This record gives sequence, structure tokens and C-alpha cells, in this order.
Amino acid sequence: MKKIGLLTSIMFLVFGLVLAACGTSEGTNGDGKKKVVIGYFPNIDHTPAMVAKEKGFFQEQLGEDVVIEYKTFPDGGAFMTALKTGEIHAGLVGPGPVMNNFTNGADVVILAGASSGGTSIVASKESGIETIEDLDGKTFITPGVGCTHDVQMETFLQDFGLTSARIGGTLKHVTGNPAQYAAMFTSGKVDFAAVPEPWASQLVKEAGAKIIVDSTEISFGTTLPNTILVTNGKFVKEDKETIQKIVNAHKQAVAFINDNPEEARQIMMDSIKEITKQELDKEVAEMAWAKINYTTEVNEEVIQEFANSSYELKFLKEKPEFGDLIDTSFLTNN
Repeated sequence: MKKIGLLTSIMFLVFGLVLAACGTSEGTNGDGKKKVVIGYFPNIDHTPAMVAKEKGFFQEQLGEDVVIEYKTFPDGGAFMTALKTGEIHAGLVGPGPVMNNFTNGADVVILAGASSGGTSIVASKESGIETIEDLDGKTFITPGVGCTHDVQMETFLQDFGLTSARIGGTLKHVTGNPAQYAAMFTSGKVDFAAVPEPWASQLVKEAGAKIIVDSTEISFGTTLPNTILVTNGKFVKEDKETIQKIVNAHKQAVAFINDNPEEARQIMMDSIKEITKQELDKEVAEMAWAKINYTTEVNEEVIQEFANSSYELKFLKEKPEFGDLIDTSFLTNN
């Protein structure tokens, strides 16, 4: 009898833990309040999320009865895993990981743009590279295989007959955190990089690197959102009201950035320092800021062209159609 009683107690305990876990995954905290989790990267492209957090735009829109949490991520892969598992409800990420996951069956929706521009091809001074023609046979680095910046660069270089060894070309490809690029340039491990801001400006100022192709020349450089606001399809279907409020807060943040650039830039710098424990050089921040455009616009045709190029470069197994990926209806609502 004692064994039965103990087993029963354990079953009730486990059942209670399962219920508690289910409550958390459904978006409530221990007080029973609704919880919304926003994800982003500690990067200049993600300034809208930092501004929305600092200025309280999410709390203002969602109300005091909602608990808002924030999670930061090192890369798009980790972000997309969190979005798919329900660890976060919405947030900012690059279009590359979103497209890759969508074509593999992920239930993800693009709600708005956040920023565009800022990707450059930068060569180390040790490499001896002066022009695009000098890139042949060299080693390049990007944050990830098939990431937004990788696709932009490889699309651009095709016109010069240059392709990655991954698809039969002469260019050797490695991946790594942009914060490590300066050391890898100096050591000679890599010759050039497709890199977003502020890292491009930092490499120029602190490592003597040279910009070979700037952010206005590279493929999709001025039209492709390099950061977008996304959520999962289940959330859109089940809670359109909350999604609308998240988009409204995002719109507030982008408008604030454009109306108050100096204050917004300082918020970004302070936020990055708080999260990474590293201080972004003020001059580098100003150089990078001038190359980025903060906007909620999403050009659906450019997104499709970018996806087509990803397929042609063999990052995607099938040529995708993005009719169900983009939903900008929340941008036009209030």
C-alpha cells in the first residue's frame, strides 16, 4: 500500500510539472499573466528591438497585464530554433535563415522589415587584394553557409566568374563570428569577408582592411531587408491582436530611430555593451550607422529574387515560392 501511495504521489507530481510546463510554453508566467518573448541579436541591424525595449514600446502596446521578456541570440540558426520551439514569440533575424527554414517546412511568417543595407566585401591588407579580380583562389569568411551576407556576395561574384568551391569554384569558404575576423585577417587564415556592419567599418578602422565592394554595390544591397520582424504561423492564427500590437511597437521603434538618430544610436551602443560586455567604438558606430537604413518596408519581389539566387547557388534544394511567407497586413493596420 505504501508503494502504491508513493507511486500515486509521484504521478501527481509529474502530472503537475507537465501542466506547469505546458502553461509556460503557452505564454504565461508563474503569476498567470500572459508572457510574450521577443528575440533579437546584439547588433546594429537590430537597433529597432533595442529601442523598443529601452523606450517601453512593447509594454506600452501590449499593456501592463502582459509580461515581456527578451532573449538575444548569436546567430540565425539559434534564433529559428527558438522560434520553432515556442521559446520566443517574435523577433528580428536575417532573411536567409528564415527562407531556409521555410523551405524546409517551418511555420514562419515575415511581418515587416527592420533594416536594410550595410553588407560589404572587405579584404585584409595582408591578402594583397586590390580588386575583385584578385579574389580568385582566395579564402573568404561569412557568419554562416547560405546566410544573408553569403548569398549577397556569392550572387554578386557570379558575374565575375567567381564561385565557391562548394559548387565547383575556386573560392574557399569558412564560417565564423564577425568579432573574430580581425584576428583571422591578421593571421592570414582568411583573405576576405562578406560582412555586415558594424564589422565592416571596424575591420577598416582597426585592421586596415579595404572595402572591395561596398553596401550599395553588392547584390540586393539597398533593397533587401537584412533584418526582418518574424513570428510563427501558429501565433498569427491564434492571437492576431497580440501580433498587431507587436508590429505597432516595432513601427514606433523604427519611426523613433529615424526621428532621433543620435539618441537611437546611443541606445544601441549602450545595449550592445550591456549584453556583450564589449564597447562599440563611437567612430565605428557612426561609420556603420550611415550605411544602414531603418525601415519597416518589405519588398516581396526582392525577397523572391534573393530566394531564387539562393536556389541557383545550391543553398536551397528546391526553388521556393513565398506567397505564404510574407504577411504585411499588420503594417497597414493600426
